[in-house]
Amino acid sequence: MARVLLGVSGGIAAYKALELARLATLAGHGVRVLMTETATRFVGAASFEGIVGAPVLISEFERDPMRGAFPGEPQPGHDPIGHLELAANCDAYLVAAASANTIAKLAAGAADSMLTTSWLACAAPRLLAPAMNDRMYADAATQANLATLRERGVEVIEPERGKLASRGEHGRGRLPDPERLLARLEAALPAGDRPWDGLRVLVTAGGTREPIDPVRFVGNRSSGRMGIALAAAAARRGAEVTLIAANVSLPEPAGVCRIDVETAAELARAAEREFTKTHVLLMAAAPADFRAAEVAEGKIKREAGLELRLEATEDILAALSAGRREGQTVVGFAAEHGGDAVSRAREKLTRKKADLIVLNDVSDPEIGFESERNAVTLIDQAGEAAVPIASKDEIAEAILSKVDLLRAASGVPGR
Repeated sequence: MARVLLGVSGGIAAYKALELARLATLAGHGVRVLMTETATRFVGAASFEGIVGAPVLISEFERDPMRGAFPGEPQPGHDPIGHLELAANCDAYLVAAASANTIAKLAAGAADSMLTTSWLACAAPRLLAPAMNDRMYADAATQANLATLRERGVEVIEPERGKLASRGEHGRGRLPDPERLLARLEAALPAGDRPWDGLRVLVTAGGTREPIDPVRFVGNRSSGRMGIALAAAAARRGAEVTLIAANVSLPEPAGVCRIDVETAAELARAAEREFTKTHVLLMAAAPADFRAAEVAEGKIKREAGLELRLEATEDILAALSAGRREGQTVVGFAAEHGGDAVSRAREKLTRKKADLIVLNDVSDPEIGFESERNAVTLIDQAGEAAVPIASKDEIAEAILSKVDLLRAASGVPGR
């Protein structure tokens, strides 16, 4: 994986950099953190060190105990100049959060900290994520500094609009969520540095809605969170990701191509069209099993009553599996509610001709629909493996790691 240099400057948004460091480390990247002295007033260096497993550097005169190496790498035999060695070894350098003061220093070429001196010495892709009060961000000086940095090839990740740290204030200046920052960082990495570079991944997410009349529908409670997490994880690994979203209100991860659908029929058509050029299918959507046999043209009046006759929808996963070509990996999902869920999921694995079924027992309210956490059982022909309760980002990484093993075992580890 990549060697990531993360710079953190002073500001309340510095706390988000902790989660960014955690996600980058979870994705397999080696992360080193550089902080300004002011940043340590908002978040402690020890917190970063515990997450990334490497010392944090602040002063340009500070000796690097790891001699410019990244986690998981051997240290050189000599003791190099810290800010030069880290900058030379990294694959990308992101400053997040970047304060107005640090942005001004970077634009002016100042070198008064480990963060700024390493920035000047870095020939790898450089990214900047400003975070500050909206008036500070809109000021002509800040905008001129950002324009200067853009002209020099720096990628500026625009802040988002929303509530700001100061009580009652609202505007543009919020640091984007760590997931989006990581996606932008990984998109800037040189080709070939990520394990899924060249792979095309199709992810489905959400739940379909089958109309009864122009107002009502038959549907389910799937939020699409698991599918979004899978799309983000695949993109972080370098894949070209297409997301088919069925009634999903959540935003798609950066760099992911999104196709919106509503019904199972629309999902089936979109999936069939995209599947032919796909290496890995992650069928996390929950298509409705039934739809109205007849759809009323107008809204059905309460007084008229309703007798609803249902018919089965398409079996999308089985149809795609039946027509797949060599080298394609098919992952299905099974939402079960108690009982012998594993046996039912294993039967689905055989019936759908999938390579892997991800079983989710939605009877547990802690990991049911809409939850940001999950616990799953990964079922393939060789057996079952339980993944204990964790964030859906961590569950997504576990699923993709299993896909790696399955593809390697079948002789198709790459594209």
